[in-house]
Amino acid sequence: MQFALIESLDHEGRGIAHVEGKAIFIEGALPGETAEYSSYRKKPSYEKARATAILKPSSQRVVPRCRHFGVCGGCSMQHLEPAAQAATKQRVLEDALWHIGRLRPEVLYPIIHGPAWGYRYRARLSARYVAKKGGALVGFRERSSSYVADMDSCEVLPPKISALLRPLRNLIDRLANPERLPQIEVSIGDVEVPGQCALVMRILEPLTPADEALLRTFSNQHGVVIHLQPGGLDSVALFHPLDAPPLAYTLPEFDLELGFAPTDFTQVNQAVNRMLVRRAMALLAPQHGERVVDMFCGLGNFTLPIARSGAAVIGVEGSRILVERARANAALNRLDALAEFRVANLFEATAEIIAGLGRCDKMLIDPPREGAVELIKAIGGLGNAAPGRVVYVSCSPATLARDAAVLVHELGYRLSGAGIANMFPHTSHVESIALFEK
Repeated sequence: MQFALIESLDHEGRGIAHVEGKAIFIEGALPGETAEYSSYRKKPSYEKARATAILKPSSQRVVPRCRHFGVCGGCSMQHLEPAAQAATKQRVLEDALWHIGRLRPEVLYPIIHGPAWGYRYRARLSARYVAKKGGALVGFRERSSSYVADMDSCEVLPPKISALLRPLRNLIDRLANPERLPQIEVSIGDVEVPGQCALVMRILEPLTPADEALLRTFSNQHGVVIHLQPGGLDSVALFHPLDAPPLAYTLPEFDLELGFAPTDFTQVNQAVNRMLVRRAMALLAPQHGERVVDMFCGLGNFTLPIARSGAAVIGVEGSRILVERARANAALNRLDALAEFRVANLFEATAEIIAGLGRCDKMLIDPPREGAVELIKAIGGLGNAAPGRVVYVSCSPATLARDAAVLVHELGYRLSGAGIANMFPHTSHVESIALFEK
């Protein structure tokens, strides 16, 4: 038997212990607990392990709500009380800022909380036909595995989608080539009209007439819109019903409705996204007469609230499709006079490219996990024309910390504040927002 006292949690929600000078990362163990563990990967300086018994439970340990927790890899922290999960993520952000960027924010913002269950309005579900399991499996992959978890419910999916897992398994079983449907992408809007739940089915073989009839019946019975994806993203096409309305979500505080396609990037947790947009606007404080640039603007999630404030805004995005969607959303909300959009590869940004956008009083940056280091460096080339205030929304504490170090130590900004938004409860994902000021 191997035992360890858990000292802290790592960025993936695993308990950290040290045994004879070696770091042990133990799945399922919490700080303060004494855990019995079994190692499944051993390296000279660390081991990865799973807890086999908890001898001294933490006061913050709770019973996981989902009966598939521990096998399904969709969640890693259901055994930890939700408020403690969020506090752990805040510490992950603080540690990254300090250890990578040598920075401490002047203010730690209150954590943005939202619903802890049924929050995933976007999900990519794996599907696999396994004869030994009795047919098709639909769900998330097992933890640390390529296998699909054998599940018939999910507590973080909206109840309607959770209830579809078993019917989807039955549907796939009845297809002519059930082994040729490897993925189902879920995308849900929140406007009060039918047809706001879309399933994109990755089907790698042409459907038979009987298959098509099965899919239409499934769509009608369960009130979902089905799209088919036989190839790359550009192959996605509406299948049934053909008169389905476009997907859309709302930002009621700003009187906005944003349309999107089922494969467009949108935030997973719509309630938290609303609060994140509210905080971003409070920190950015766009004013009439100002000119704001929204980098990595997507379909206008932050751009249009900026325009609604009365400031002129330019949204910049690398995807031409998303820029077209953003322009359509500006027109839908009658903001096209204030919101302009351009296509540019921001991973290769230069000072000349940014200067070509015109005056920039303030900037919002919302990059993917890779961060925005080239863009940040390009801001340094603007000299006195650099924005006086930068709001940075991040999905990776490490790349935020790296970019923050450049903004502060090289470009003369100060880190006025930072905090997290608990966008993905029960997972180790950390969404954060930071304010930099000259």
